[in-house]
Amino acid sequence: MALTEEQIAALTEKAWEIRRKIIKTIVWAGGGHVGGALSQVDILVILYYHYMNIDPQNPKWENRDRLILSKGHGGVGYAPILADKGYFHEELLQKFNHTHSDFAMHLDHLKVPGVDASTGSLGHGLPIAVGLALGAKLKGKKWRTFCILGDGECNEGSVWEAAMAAKHYNLSNLTAFVDRNQLCIDGSVENIMALEPFKEKWMSFGWNTLEIDGHDFQQLGKAIENAHETTEKPTMIIANTVKGKGVDYMEGEVPWHYGGLDPEKEEMALKSIDQLYGKT
Repeated sequence: MALTEEQIAALTEKAWEIRRKIIKTIVWAGGGHVGGALSQVDILVILYYHYMNIDPQNPKWENRDRLILSKGHGGVGYAPILADKGYFHEELLQKFNHTHSDFAMHLDHLKVPGVDASTGSLGHGLPIAVGLALGAKLKGKKWRTFCILGDGECNEGSVWEAAMAAKHYNLSNLTAFVDRNQLCIDGSVENIMALEPFKEKWMSFGWNTLEIDGHDFQQLGKAIENAHETTEKPTMIIANTVKGKGVDYMEGEVPWHYGGLDPEKEEMALKSIDQLYGKT
């Protein structure tokens, strides 16, 4: 079912709030993986605020949907969503990546409520997600597993081993996304290790494969609905995104894979986000 205008408006408002909170968290932390945190926002927002079956007051609820943020360096953009959902107090973000804080740059599932797996060693998230989805299938459980990968990590062999296993076990309860922002820490993904023809690769591995605009909630919603309706195979949603989305001076710029913000840059970033959402 297509999202209504009211639902899209609510998700858009939430995306604006989360992008602003990411900038604030980057400032409190003294730096962070801001580019990829901003590109993944809309994927996480539509999952956490519309599709996922979760209970923030009971983070270990057995029948909850699971999410694995395989691109674990995006934790600085994940934690603000978990805080906003009520897994923990938002004021804790002010100590993000500080000494003795529970919030490291890569979130630890033993310390941060709502995090289903510790990630950061790239290429590990999809194998974990495959294990979770297979476990649910073997136990006859109805909960779903979602996984978000970076495009840069798709040069890891473990990703493709997991892709084979997911189709072998017909894990239709697994939906994966690639945050296809085209850039990684060393430059253009295609220059570092070319992925194209990317969609065809996933199709050849037996996945139901869709390619969309990862910042368009209507397209995201249709793709997720398609995944839920698909039987006998997992779904890969290649979400074309912009690294640094929302902050004009960061968008598409490799140096903003990781960075810090002085007061002037913080003000510029927040102003740019507000302009994107028509708040000024």
